[in-house]
Amino acid sequence: MTNTAAEPTTHDRHATSAPSPAPGPGFRDLPRLIALMAGDEKHAPAAHSTLDALWVLYNRVLRVTPDTVDDPERDRFLLSKGHGPMAYYAVLAAHGFFDEGLLPGFGAYDSPLGHHPDRMLVPGAEVGSGSLGHGLPIAVGTALGLRARGLTDPRVWVLIGDAELDEGSNHEAIAHAGPAGLDQLHTLVIDNASATHGWPGGIASRFTAAGWAAETVDGRDHDALYAAFTTPHPGRPLAVVARVAPKS
Repeated sequence: MTNTAAEPTTHDRHATSAPSPAPGPGFRDLPRLIALMAGDEKHAPAAHSTLDALWVLYNRVLRVTPDTVDDPERDRFLLSKGHGPMAYYAVLAAHGFFDEGLLPGFGAYDSPLGHHPDRMLVPGAEVGSGSLGHGLPIAVGTALGLRARGLTDPRVWVLIGDAELDEGSNHEAIAHAGPAGLDQLHTLVIDNASATHGWPGGIASRFTAAGWAAETVDGRDHDALYAAFTTPHPGRPLAVVARVAPKS
């Protein structure tokens, strides 16, 4: 896996540079941060499958910081794959959204860091999640809401697992977003071969058939992820399928 420090480049009006991250823990610190979250966590593999993609998003793409979590012009990130939040918590802590001292309490009764993220308790979380099939429909509604308010610069990102595509609610969201031209919407699919159903041509074909732009990349290659995340897609939503080892 790679971890470059190259500055982002502007590809289109929705791909302006993310703010430079404040000095703090780097990518190599993430295993240490995750290790602080001890306990009987059966979804650890689900967390690790998202680690590289989350890091690239928060470090190089998303325009949101601990100081702008309430700014109407911020980018929105929704973790639909909320049943494996440890990597998400580690990345948020590394970027200063909350103190890493909260991590050892993960899953405890009095901890804000639950086994599913709670937007009312976790600084930086946009949505409470964990129920499969909810995140993408919520992201579609968020993008529609931004459009209705005349906020055309904020981008909406949602991370889903490939198994979530077994849920019909996601297919309704995909079918609506393409014809609606929701180019503020970006869906990141972590593909670890967990889905029950498949599509001729792979997961990306499900999105392109509905009018989306789509890219398929190695989910551990930081440069490939960044290039896919910043692919121009005027007038269309973007799906990025990030392939990782099966069931990882």
